[in-house]
Amino acid sequence: MRASSRGLIPAGDMAARLEMALATLPPLRRRALPDYVLWESPEPIDSSSATFADWSALAALVAAHYEAYAGFVILHGTDTLAWCASTLAFQLQGLTKPVVVTGSQRPLGQPGSDALNNLEAALAFAATPGWREVGLCFDGRLLRGCRARKWYTRDDSGFESPNWPLLGELVDGVAVLYPARAWRIEGAPRFELPARERAPQVVRVTLWPGIDAMLIERWLESPQVAGAVLECWGSGNLPDDPALIGVLSRAAAEGKPLVALSQCPIGGADPGTYASGQILNDIGVMSGDDMTVEAACSKLTHLLVQGLPPEELRRRFLTPLAGERGAFTPQVDCA
Repeated sequence: MRASSRGLIPAGDMAARLEMALATLPPLRRRALPDYVLWESPEPIDSSSATFADWSALAALVAAHYEAYAGFVILHGTDTLAWCASTLAFQLQGLTKPVVVTGSQRPLGQPGSDALNNLEAALAFAATPGWREVGLCFDGRLLRGCRARKWYTRDDSGFESPNWPLLGELVDGVAVLYPARAWRIEGAPRFELPARERAPQVVRVTLWPGIDAMLIERWLESPQVAGAVLECWGSGNLPDDPALIGVLSRAAAEGKPLVALSQCPIGGADPGTYASGQILNDIGVMSGDDMTVEAACSKLTHLLVQGLPPEELRRRFLTPLAGERGAFTPQVDCA
């Protein structure tokens, strides 16, 4: 981004700006960087305007050049960076090398910018063998891409991974991995790039006290809406409102997949813990467990665009595909 009379706007000429910034690094740090090739979007956009089609184009770019490089770094605006990382995780399943997304809270070249530090760390992790998934690197920390959320508007930390520990950290300029936390899957890449550019519409519905069922009905009855992610209270509870339950039941009966998440960022949904949430199980709403809303929406969109039969879509949504759901169990090595 660069400054304008209306605020920050997308900027081009990234290659020259990047070289100028890297030239300011101390010689030892500059020499430690891996060789890289830069591809720059001919029409940069504000990440607030990014869509599923943009992220599919990024996934296709990685797939097209996959054999030529040891790893990939994607520079992306922070507003939708976690959405990008989640979407890529499902499109680029079965990676055998790192794909790292990063950005900055303050643009490259501005006073106090964190861009160069984040880029340096991302390049270090992308060149480190031993892990094979989509990661989000920020403030010297490596997070699982489909577990990350933007947490701060200004703080350099930027992102958190509320339900999964860090995959690695930059320690004294060295990328240190925590292998026990990495996603383990064997075999060749199973990239699932969309067959069509326009993704099915998945709506995100956040419940609030006194919500009118008619508002939800207007969303779900639209033929353009293919599914919905419901952000419920607590462990997956909703109001005891027959009208609202009826709306959700009709949508589920029409074949529109529904997912229940908790509005609490830490923990997860477990509909049926309370009687008020048992109805979600009764009508076939899928539990999103401890997934982030970015991962749940991205995964549901990804599965819908594959054109799967309903039962297969349900099976795959409830199965971890990229480490996006399921509690972390620390491993202890016994002598």
